Amino acid sequence: MRRAVSSGSFDPVTNGHVDLFERAANQFDELIIVVSVNNKKSPLFSLEERVALLKQATAHIPNIVVEPFTGLLVEYAKTNGASAIIRGLRSSTDYDYEENIAAMNKTIVPEVDTLFFMTKPEYSYVSSSIVKEAASYGSDVSSLVPEPVAQALKKAYTVNG
Repeated sequence: MRRAVSSGSFDPVTNGHVDLFERAANQFDELIIVVSVNNKKSPLFSLEERVALLKQATAHIPNIVVEPFTGLLVEYAKTNGASAIIRGLRSSTDYDYEENIAAMNKTIVPEVDTLFFMTKPEYSYVSSSIVKEAASYGSDVSSLVPEPVAQALKKAYTVNG
């Protein structure tokens, strides 16, 4: 079985993420999306909420598994029999950052490759932080995120706002 993993904090998952997952899932028998904890960020949604939203956003892709994860992704990939780590790139800045991580991962676990997928132009400016900022001011972000996420953002900023 050809298996790959992709990871992120997904706070929240965007349509750009979903597009990446759809394309990557076409290349592998199974794509595991791990929702990670990033200690450098203060998430709007809990880990459980992010996992649930991601499961809803990818329910139409039959060969995707979503689960929470803490630790080193390349070790997770090796332990779970994945041959590749999937990363999305929006710009050369993303590449510069991801290239170093890919090199380190290759040093730690040589049998796991990192594959980069370029973001579609219509999603090149979309990031979770930009979406959250716009939503926090009451902007309609429904064209940038899956419907369950748009509703969750509306609710979060109505309650927290």
